[in-house]
Amino acid sequence: MTLHAPLLDGSQKALLAGYLDSLSMLERLHRLLLDVIKDEFERLNILEINSVQALLLFNIGENEVTAGELKSRGYYQGSNVSYNLKKLVELGYMHHQRSEIDRRSVRVRLTEKGRRVRGLIGDLFARHSDVLGKRGVIDPEIMETINSSLKRMERFWTEQIRYIY
Repeated sequence: MTLHAPLLDGSQKALLAGYLDSLSMLERLHRLLLDVIKDEFERLNILEINSVQALLLFNIGENEVTAGELKSRGYYQGSNVSYNLKKLVELGYMHHQRSEIDRRSVRVRLTEKGRRVRGLIGDLFARHSDVLGKRGVIDPEIMETINSSLKRMERFWTEQIRYIY
C-alpha cells in the first residue's frame, strides 16, 4: 500500500487481507497444477513436451483456434503462446493452416497425437475429481461456490482492464 492510501477500518482490512491471500493462492495453485502435470508426464515417460504445452493442448480441445484467440481468452500471453504453438506443431501435436482470408493468421487444431495427450490430462483431472469427492476434500456445492466467486473476480479484473482509462 502507498503512503497516501486511506485508513482502513476493520472490515476493509479483513477484505484486503483476504484478497491478498486469494491472489497468492491463485499463483501457487497454478504453479502446483503445472507441477502435477509435469509429474504425471514424467511417470508416463512423456518428456518431449512440458506441462504448459500439455495444458495448452487440453485447453484447445476439439477447437480450431488462432494464437490471438488463445491470448484474448486469457489463457496465455502472446510470446508464450506463439512459442509453444510452434513447438507443438514441430513435434506433431498440432496441425496448423494459414487462413485463406488473412495470410498472417494461422489456425491450429490438435492432431491425433495431441488428442491423446489431451485425453491423458482429462484422465488425470477425472482421477483427481474422484479422489477429492471420495475423501471429502471438497463437495460439488462448495466447488460451485468457489467457481462462482472466481468468475466474479474474473469479471471484475476484466472490467478493470477495459475501463482503466
